[in-house]
Amino acid sequence: MYRFLLSRQWVILTLVGLVLIPVMIKLGFWQFHRHEHKVAQNQLIADSLAAEPVPVGKLTAPGRPVPHDDMWRRVTAQGTYDTKDEVVVRQRTSADGRSQGYYVLTPLLLDDGRAVLVNRGWIPADGNLTEFPKVPAAPAGKVSVLGRLKEDETSGYSGIKDKKGLPPRQVMLINSGEQAKNVHRPLLSGYIELISPHAKGQPELVPAPDHSEIGPHMAYAIQWL
Repeated sequence: MYRFLLSRQWVILTLVGLVLIPVMIKLGFWQFHRHEHKVAQNQLIADSLAAEPVPVGKLTAPGRPVPHDDMWRRVTAQGTYDTKDEVVVRQRTSADGRSQGYYVLTPLLLDDGRAVLVNRGWIPADGNLTEFPKVPAAPAGKVSVLGRLKEDETSGYSGIKDKKGLPPRQVMLINSGEQAKNVHRPLLSGYIELISPHAKGQPELVPAPDHSEIGPHMAYAIQWL
């Protein structure tokens, strides 16, 4: 009655099934681990944003990468903006994701003789990508800023290709190691994503990260299993 199970077709289907079972189990656990990573990342962001701000110099130093656990931590800094070494970061989108433009990256010269990069926000592209865009002037004099601490961008981490031969004062990545060549004082690793102060006419602030979305990974894990 069940002799058909010994036919070539059923033997092949059985072997294929036996091969696919461990593959699907492995894919299921892969998606589950991605879910766990996303949940942990969301919790890290939530904890960092809720923590009391600390001086930026307590969490980072020149040549020392920003610790992963300090990512998104709110930090403070006091100093004066160095607009002569200001650059813009190409191919960045507005908060609503609809428009292309630049991030404005300005060194803040700290009172202790060091400096830190501040992402002052987003401005739209003006159509001429070969020239330095018109950038709202940074506040003059001594300022106190509040922002989120971010680690240096790399091509591997961000997925953004670091193109060469760009117009003067334009970059693809926010990287303190590269900008330290232009800032003539010790530059803290990472950068500050500005929260305040923010006045009318200044670059559009980068919004805080969304840490409520966990993604579809758990659903995918169940499907594979």
